[in-house]
Amino acid sequence: MSKAGLIRTSSTVLFQGDSITDCGRSRDGNPVNGGLGGGYATFIAAALLAARPADELKFLNRGISGNRVVDLAARIKSDTINLKPDVLSILIGVNDTWHEFGGQNGVAVPKFERVYREFLAEVREFLPKIRFVLCEPFVLNCGVVTKDWVAEMDQRRTVTKKLAKEFGAVFVPFQSMFDAAVKEAPPAYWAGDGVHPTIAGHQRMTQAWLKAVGE
Repeated sequence: MSKAGLIRTSSTVLFQGDSITDCGRSRDGNPVNGGLGGGYATFIAAALLAARPADELKFLNRGISGNRVVDLAARIKSDTINLKPDVLSILIGVNDTWHEFGGQNGVAVPKFERVYREFLAEVREFLPKIRFVLCEPFVLNCGVVTKDWVAEMDQRRTVTKKLAKEFGAVFVPFQSMFDAAVKEAPPAYWAGDGVHPTIAGHQRMTQAWLKAVGE
């Protein structure tokens, strides 16, 4: 998909994912352009609302801490399709690995790919004009992250990039962005536990997202 015109006038943009997207968002009705949490979803919304005040843009956040791709798929109707977004931005994958190494409750890569693909296909079936932004799952080499995670996360990134191409989505290269960032400051500066970004990390995510989307 061409990046030009991805977020059009009167668009509703929905952010989906796990705790990195959730980031303490409001559960109290999650009003439009409010209750977006303390992370990249809010920073992106703030940047676009400030830059485009006449465009009647709307932003929603339905990220849920701890979610794996199967959890995202389980709430596809209530938290995605029923909201009728014009643009759907998804960041998912790290818990599919983390929950396996932490409690043997992860999602194997082949199932991750299958469920993710089915999720995107079902959303497009109900919302044929929807535009997808698929964000690369990432980890930094510090905190809870161990070397055992790396190969599996590499596979999840490959799957996400493959699905972005398959569905004509914008792909946001968060891992390569953070790989470059750690040359400027240590990994913990960007994500203290290796998974959850600091405010500086969220700001770099915002910049990468806006660049990829073309805003």
